Amino acid sequence: MDWPNGVDGLCYGGDYNPEQWPESVWDNDVALMREAGVNLVTIGVFSWAALEPREGEYDFGWLDRIMDRLHDGGIAVDLATPTASPPPWFTLAHPDALGERPDGTRQIHGSRDTYDVHAPAYREASLRIAGALAERYAAHPALAMWHVHNEYGTTSHSVHAERAFRAWLQGKYETLDALNRAWWGAFWSQRYSDWDQIMAPRATQYLTNPAQELDFKRFTSDALLDHYRAQRNLLHRAGPDIPITTNFVFGPWVPVDQWRWAGEVDLVAFDSYPGAADRTAEQHSALHADLARSWAGGDPWLLMEQSAGTVHTPDGSIPKGPGRMARHSMIHISRGSKGAMFFQWRSGRGGAEQWHSALVPHAGEHTRTFREVVDLGQALPALAETADEPVEADTAILWSPESWWATGGHASLPAPFDYFENVAQIHRVLRDRGVVADFASPEGDLSKYATVIAPSTYVLSSAASENLRWFTAGGGRLVASYLTGAVDEHCQVWLGGFLGGLTDLFGVRVLEHLPQPDGEVRALWNFGNAERFCELLEMRGAQCVTQYAGGELTEDRPAVTVNPFGKGEAWYVSCKLVDEAWDRLFEALELNGPGSAGVDVVDRGRWRYIINHTDTETRIGRTIVPAGGWAVDRRPE
Repeated sequence: MDWPNGVDGLCYGGDYNPEQWPESVWDNDVALMREAGVNLVTIGVFSWAALEPREGEYDFGWLDRIMDRLHDGGIAVDLATPTASPPPWFTLAHPDALGERPDGTRQIHGSRDTYDVHAPAYREASLRIAGALAERYAAHPALAMWHVHNEYGTTSHSVHAERAFRAWLQGKYETLDALNRAWWGAFWSQRYSDWDQIMAPRATQYLTNPAQELDFKRFTSDALLDHYRAQRNLLHRAGPDIPITTNFVFGPWVPVDQWRWAGEVDLVAFDSYPGAADRTAEQHSALHADLARSWAGGDPWLLMEQSAGTVHTPDGSIPKGPGRMARHSMIHISRGSKGAMFFQWRSGRGGAEQWHSALVPHAGEHTRTFREVVDLGQALPALAETADEPVEADTAILWSPESWWATGGHASLPAPFDYFENVAQIHRVLRDRGVVADFASPEGDLSKYATVIAPSTYVLSSAASENLRWFTAGGGRLVASYLTGAVDEHCQVWLGGFLGGLTDLFGVRVLEHLPQPDGEVRALWNFGNAERFCELLEMRGAQCVTQYAGGELTEDRPAVTVNPFGKGEAWYVSCKLVDEAWDRLFEALELNGPGSAGVDVVDRGRWRYIINHTDTETRIGRTIVPAGGWAVDRRPE
C-alpha cells in the first residue's frame, strides 16, 4: 500500500478551503497549522467553480499560491478533484446532467452532489477538470496524494441511468429469460420481453420488486466505481508515484460496496460521523474504525474526516466535552488509522455548513478547541512507531452491504427490520466485553478467525453459504442470528427451512417467522429476554442451549441451538436478543478481552492502547489511565 508522499509518522490535519478566505488569512493559517503539528491538508474538494469559473477557462493562480505557501511551511497536500459539486454554469448548460429522484423530480443547482454520474456531459466535464489538475500539479513538491471526488454515494433514476442500467443487466444476465427468472418476473406481470422495457426503480403505485431494487443498488455502486476509476487512471498516468484514494462515507443512503471498492484505492480513507451524542458516539467510532481496517485487509488506513468540536445528531450539534476529540481520534488510531484528519480547518462564515465545527473555531485560535487541537498534534509524533503493528483480532462479524440494501425500509420483509442496528448491537456487546473484532465479507477469506458472527445476514448467496460451510467444517465456530439466509442473491427465498440452504450445518429448520409488537419481550429460560422478532424452529440434530419460556407458539421451543459440524460448530440464535442476553451468550462462548464497557483496550503487536471514556481513573495491567485520558504502553511480557 502506498502512503501520502512526504508525510512522516501519523497524518494530522483536515480539509482546508482557502478559496473561502482572503489571502490575508492564509499566512496565519499556515502558522497555526505549524503550531498545531498539522502535516497534511486536503484542498479543492468543493472548488470547481473557483478553478473553472467558465467552461474551459481555468483560474489556477490562487491554488498555485496556496500550494507553494503550504510547501514552504512543511505541510503536504492531499489534492482533490472537485467533481462532487459541479459549478452553476455546468448545471445550467446541461440540465439533463442533474440527478433525478425515484418520483421523477429533477434536482436543481444549489447544494452539493447535484449531478448524474451516468450523464455523458458530466463524465466529460469531470475528466476535463481532473486532467487539468493532473497536468498542472502532478509534479508539485507539495502534492502527497490525490483525493478523487468526495463521499461517493449519489443515486440518480434518470433516463441516462436507465440506459446504463439496461447495459449492466445485459452484461450480468445475458438473456431476458435469465433476468426474468432472477427477478421472479411472473409475479404481478413483471416479465420483460424487451430490454428497453426495463426502467430504474421509480415511485410506483404500490410495492416495487426487491430483486430489481437490489440490482439497481449493485449497478449504482459499479457505476460510481467506474467514475472513480476513470479519474484515477487519468491521474495515475500523470504521476505514477502519487497515491490515489477517495473518502468512503457510511450510511443507509450510500449504494457503495466498500469490499469491492477497497481494492481500487491505494489506501482506504474513511469519514466518521457518529449520529448520537451519548456513548453511541464512541461505539459508532469504534465500529467505523473496525470496518475501515477490515476493508483495508488489515493494512493501515486513514481517518479522512471527523468533527473536531461537536457530535452531529438529528437534533443538532452537541459539543464534545474536554478531551473527547482526542479520545475519538485515538479510537481510530488505535484500531489502525495512520492519523487523524478533520472537516474542516477553519469554520466557515457562511454556507450550508457554517455551523460545522472546525479545528479553528469561529472564535479563533484562543479557544479550548484549538488548545486541544495543539495538544493532540504534539502528542501524535511519539506514536509513529506503533502505527505499523497490526491490530489483533480472532473474531469477525459479517458485514453484508447487500443485506443492508435489501432490508432498508423495503416492505417485502417478514417484519420491519434494522440490519445495521443488529450488526451494531453485536459489535457493541463485544466491545463492552473488551473484544476487538474485525469485519468480514460473507464471501471473503475467514480462515484467520476462530469465531465468525453473522448478525441477521438476510441476503446469503450460494457462494457465501458454501464459504460458511467450509469455515465451520474446518474448525471454526459460526454464530448466526434470526433471518440469516432468508433469501439468496436474487432476493428469492431459500426454500426448505431458510438459513441459506444450510439446515444441515445448523441442525435446525426455520418453520415460521414470528414478529412481536414493539415493547413486548419474550423470556428465555436462564438466558434473559428477546424482543421484536423470533422464529419457530424444528430440531434436525442440533442441541438446545435455551428455550422460550412463553408465547402461544414458542413456549418450551428451542431459542438458541448449537450443532457440531465437521471440526467446528454452528450456533443459531432464532430471536433478537437484548444486549444482556447476547452478553450471556458471549460469556458462554468465552469471548473476552482486556477492555471493558467504557475502557477501550486495543493490542497491536508490542503495543497496547488504552482509552478511558469514564469519569474515574482506571488501571489496565501496570498502566494507570486518568479519567477521560488515554495511554499507549508496551504490552506486558
